Amino acid sequence: MKTIIVSVTNDLVTDQRVHKVCTTLQEMGFSIHLVGRKLKQSLPLQRSYKTTRMKLLFTKGPLFYAEYNLRLFMLLLFAKKNVLLANDLDTLFPNFLVSRLTNKPIVYDSHELFTEVPELINRPKVQKIWLTIEQFIFPKLKDVFTVNSLIATIYKDRYSVSVKILRNIAPMFRFSEIDKVFVEKVKGTSKMIILQGAGINVDRGGEEAVEMMRYLDNVVLYVIGSGDVFPILKDLVKKYKLENKVFLLGRRPYDELMQYTKIADLGLSLDKNTNLNYEYSLPNKVFDYIQAETPLLVSNRRVVAKLVVDENIGKVIDYHSPKMMADKVQEMLFSDEYLTWKANLKTAAQKYNWEKESKVIKEVYSKFL
Repeated sequence: MKTIIVSVTNDLVTDQRVHKVCTTLQEMGFSIHLVGRKLKQSLPLQRSYKTTRMKLLFTKGPLFYAEYNLRLFMLLLFAKKNVLLANDLDTLFPNFLVSRLTNKPIVYDSHELFTEVPELINRPKVQKIWLTIEQFIFPKLKDVFTVNSLIATIYKDRYSVSVKILRNIAPMFRFSEIDKVFVEKVKGTSKMIILQGAGINVDRGGEEAVEMMRYLDNVVLYVIGSGDVFPILKDLVKKYKLENKVFLLGRRPYDELMQYTKIADLGLSLDKNTNLNYEYSLPNKVFDYIQAETPLLVSNRRVVAKLVVDENIGKVIDYHSPKMMADKVQEMLFSDEYLTWKANLKTAAQKYNWEKESKVIKEVYSKFL
């Protein structure tokens, strides 16, 4: 079997996009070796393909990237491989070097507009380093994926490289009957809102979502996932005495996460327009909400808003005022349109699913078999 080494900088557990790609490639007949890292708080991992999780001395900053890229380079150089798959710019350099040294084909999957993420736009020197790497390598690539047409167009205009679109669409999820005891424990007789994701970071609306709960009665909010604002969210819950309204669960296995999403009455996606990456983003959670048939309340980011409006599966807002958001939530939960959104979500779940989206993977990778 031909072996594809897939590399990421995360700990593998919650990266659903990479797991879906690996599973599809495995079903095509490839042997998959997924490489990432292991942190102290990493959850156990069980996959049907080979995984390597490196324990590193450094967990963030320049020393982390230096250590990770060196370790990844050595692993890629000596491991069995036929194809290299780099996910995001922070894994691209060692993959590119090994591809050139060993004459093995490389595929690049850019999950976001990496050089425009909020962690970089206010650090021009660091941003320039990543942009230099991208400018050096990207024009030399033949097989590139990204998450939507807007980002694909930006890359094509910058580097004259054709970019395939592979959206962060969830697989069709077949829900088993949800235990009534679980529903009672999670939400009781209250309405439930959910904000989920592996990147609940700065400028993604988490703080405002928590503050919003000050103005809502008989409603609970579940924030499930991880991100750099979780300590801030904990402080806000304590400050406003929202312990009985807001529940911060951290990361959960995907099947468990989807059980929470299914019983939620609204799903949130609240990215701000502080950077191009968020403006053009199309988060995984949006398609999780669709599969769970959970109506959406989203901020007016270009790609997400268009999807919600076109499919009529929720509402779009132009503000992040906690009080105004609370008013909109209250309006939506008891809107005459609610049943229409639910019906449209059922149709959208059949339209937007990984089973259809993954066809582009098969078109590109079949030449490597």
